[in-house]
Amino acid sequence: MENNGRFFSFMTKTLLKPMSKVAQYRIVRAVMAAGMASIPFTIVGSMVLVLNVIPLVWPVTAGFWNATFMKFSDLYMVINTATMGILAMYFALAIGYELTRIIQTEDKLKVAPLNGAFLSLFAFFMCLPELVVKGGKIILLNSITPKEKVISGFRMTATIDRLGTSGIFTAIIMAIVAVYLYKFCVKHNWTIRMPEAVPEGVSRSFTALIPTAVIALVVMVINGSLVLLGTDIFKMISIPFSFVTNLTSTWIGVIVIEFLIHALWIVGIHGANIISAFITPILLTNMAANAKGAHIPFAGEFNNSFAIMGGSGATLGLCLFIAFAAHSEQLKVLGRASLAPALFNINEPLIFGLPIVYNPYLAIPFFLAPMASASLAYAAFYFRLINPIITQAPWPSPIGFGALISTVDIRAVIVAILCGIVAFLIWFPFIKLYDAKLVNDEKQVADGKEAEA
Repeated sequence: MENNGRFFSFMTKTLLKPMSKVAQYRIVRAVMAAGMASIPFTIVGSMVLVLNVIPLVWPVTAGFWNATFMKFSDLYMVINTATMGILAMYFALAIGYELTRIIQTEDKLKVAPLNGAFLSLFAFFMCLPELVVKGGKIILLNSITPKEKVISGFRMTATIDRLGTSGIFTAIIMAIVAVYLYKFCVKHNWTIRMPEAVPEGVSRSFTALIPTAVIALVVMVINGSLVLLGTDIFKMISIPFSFVTNLTSTWIGVIVIEFLIHALWIVGIHGANIISAFITPILLTNMAANAKGAHIPFAGEFNNSFAIMGGSGATLGLCLFIAFAAHSEQLKVLGRASLAPALFNINEPLIFGLPIVYNPYLAIPFFLAPMASASLAYAAFYFRLINPIITQAPWPSPIGFGALISTVDIRAVIVAILCGIVAFLIWFPFIKLYDAKLVNDEKQVADGKEAEA
């Protein structure tokens, strides 16, 4: 037990304290909020894509599909264009609003969240056009060829290319730049103050006038400087983030992510929430790439659909076992109470009720089970045994359903179930020992009460 104490002490020092600080950073909180706000759009927008994919996955349906749904494809795919196609815009607005709201609340500054959202969008939009130096002049790129269509600086696909998932990282950076410039201007009274009798909406507009000019000037200088160097903000930002994206899409990267999520949970921090702030843009970008023909395993709801069925730790099988096969009355009651939420990937009752947090008996399977299930799923994708994730399934989808919705592939259901079984096999010996310990503890308590009586 002394070694276990040292282990948890080490985890607390190396993960709890630094990650607690990271979780409190305003930028991280704003990105987390933006990721949560984008969920309805990513789910609805990617789901309509299923209608176009079904005849490709199941050719037997092609004739029926061409005679029915495909006649309206351009109509319903507007939903995809207006969601996944401009997802970076939603991120810019959400981060700008949330970060400004946090500054307004915590710094007691007279900044308006709506202004922050619009200023962030403004800064991001300034980065969209592609500019080049030609004949000693900076001009908007125009290039119409069979392989590309760039009109007045805007590269076109289904919509303006940089408004989609490829622009999320730029949207995040520009929202941060815009909000902090806005904060700087307000803090140093670089604003136009209106009399109190002026309506709030009018006053807010004039308050943002000088910050808008400052943001325009700063972003313009940045854009101009980079264009003269033969690049732009999108290309600059893509270098480090492409490296991170490629790293997290490897098996090692996935294992590291699973380890971090569960290492945070084991010391009492909601690991999924914190890590999602960093990986959500990557998952969405990879999912969009898969929809265009890529085959990247780590995309969309990979985690909830394959790695952690039943919740963090991949505890669905564990929950079923303790609900119906445990000998400890404490475990039986907890398992039955936790069963309904566990079916929908919610397992806080187990994490804090068993407990798993700071529990040396259950820490090892809590780490190993999701790593094993994630490895099995990764291998299935890597060796192309199942179709890639192309749609965003709702994260509470029960085991198998999320996999089917994400991939539109019945084989993915089998893989998800196998992942759940593998996770349970890892949990089984540990929960058996823990069950026996609790039965012994309960017996001692009962014997003690009889002795007192």
